[in-house]
Amino acid sequence: MDGARSGNDGAGAARGQAPGKGEKIADWADGRLGLYALAKANMRKVFPDHWSFMLGEVCLYSFLILILTGVYLTLFFEPSTNEVVYNGTYEPLNGILMTRAYESTLDISFEVRGGLLIRQIHHWAALVFVTGMLVHMMRVFFTGAFRKPRELNWVFGWTLLMLGIITGLTGYSLPDDLLSGTGLRFAHGAILSIPIVGTYVAFFLFGGEFPGEDFIARLYPIHILLLPGIMLGLVVAHLILVFYHKHTQYPGPGRDQKTVVGMPFLPVYMAKAGGFFFLVFGVLALMGGIASINPVWAFGPYRPDMVTTGAQPDWYLGFSEGLIRVMPGWELNAWGHTLELGVFIPFSLFPLILLALGLYPFLEAWITGDKREHHILDRPRNMPVRTGLGAAWLSLYAVLLIGGGNDIVATHLHLSINVITWFVRIAVFVVPVITFVVTKRICLGLQRRDRDKVLHGRETGTIKRLPNGQYIEIHEPLSQGQLFTLTQHEEHQPYELGPLVDAGGVRRRVTPSQRVRARLAKAMFGPQTRIAKPTQAEYRELTSGDHH
Repeated sequence: MDGARSGNDGAGAARGQAPGKGEKIADWADGRLGLYALAKANMRKVFPDHWSFMLGEVCLYSFLILILTGVYLTLFFEPSTNEVVYNGTYEPLNGILMTRAYESTLDISFEVRGGLLIRQIHHWAALVFVTGMLVHMMRVFFTGAFRKPRELNWVFGWTLLMLGIITGLTGYSLPDDLLSGTGLRFAHGAILSIPIVGTYVAFFLFGGEFPGEDFIARLYPIHILLLPGIMLGLVVAHLILVFYHKHTQYPGPGRDQKTVVGMPFLPVYMAKAGGFFFLVFGVLALMGGIASINPVWAFGPYRPDMVTTGAQPDWYLGFSEGLIRVMPGWELNAWGHTLELGVFIPFSLFPLILLALGLYPFLEAWITGDKREHHILDRPRNMPVRTGLGAAWLSLYAVLLIGGGNDIVATHLHLSINVITWFVRIAVFVVPVITFVVTKRICLGLQRRDRDKVLHGRETGTIKRLPNGQYIEIHEPLSQGQLFTLTQHEEHQPYELGPLVDAGGVRRRVTPSQRVRARLAKAMFGPQTRIAKPTQAEYRELTSGDHH
């Protein structure tokens, strides 16, 4: 450090001026933290540029906005179930008995300067946060960005999605209005359906019989401290791993497993990221200012003997509500106990369906047996089975979302609610299968089109007449970069069991897991799941001589 300081002082003396105060502070910090070496190694790190990478930034910035607006709201919200008589600015509710939590929510909306705007920005940011996480994870899923070495980051992202859903549930339950109370009763009933321990869990969470007097005081620290703290730690860990690993990139010229084509982190990426943060903040502020959301004053305070008409949760919980609404009301009575299968089965399916998404990277790694690092993304069309599975999962989510709002769909489209319920019950099994088959066929069709473009070039739309009177369309050959992009992908060979009997006539032992792996590998990478890439011989034959 002394040598570095002497060198800097010498440089300053050579320039005829003493080192500046900022330079001295930087030297002091570098001597204790090693900032120069850290900055030199990481500030010029290259990041690729693609619009889909901004989906993760939308999640990050909406999360930061949630924290900022949440801190403001905590200054005025009172998490208390003490009953008071309202006598405030909103006259239609004057004289109504309500909890202090609901009254403070009304005060934030009508009496705190900018309170309603902050409330609505907070709620819109929560919706955008969960939406951004789901779309971001789907981008990662369809492009195979979850493969080694990013499996842990996928788990972090999946955990953030689950915690985001739970945080949203605890958040919109705090105002204690009639809508949030109806949602809490729904959650309470689902918890009670758990065999043996359901009653004990419900008593522990709600502090006694529903609705109890402590549930808001218990939800409040969970919502503002516990869950956000865990999520903040996961976000930091997620970003550290993104920075540590080479960033994934789409296939293209000059890009391989060891080379990243893009812009440096500083100053280009930082400048773009900063501008994008204010853009996201501006859009959320605009939505909060012009689009009303969760008008708690229109619902009134929660009463256990009342239910709101058309009560709907936020969209990310409509999946779970759809499962319960369309499930037949099955009950099983045994040994003096009632097992509420009509609630417990769908209540269990919700986390299991999400768990299938979280475990998929490990299942695919086991099927392929691929232990290499992957930094080049797949084009979704080149992985038809994976793309079909992702589309089927999304279609299941959409179908159950309709089931979760069957009353709203019925009233708006003037249909029978029973017809919609039976449609959803059938569609849960039929629609994902149809979506998988159609998506897979589309991917194979796109592969055929890519093969034709490589061999014959791009159609120009120009028609030429030959001397013999024949009309042909002129095809423009693709550039080398385009050819590379369309043909760089690997054609995975499925895992096979091999001969069951060796040369000596001894039957080889094959475990059940090996048989399952072979069947899954054939289904995912077998001959019916891809269109063979054109070979160099085929390309030369069609692009040379009279065939060009």
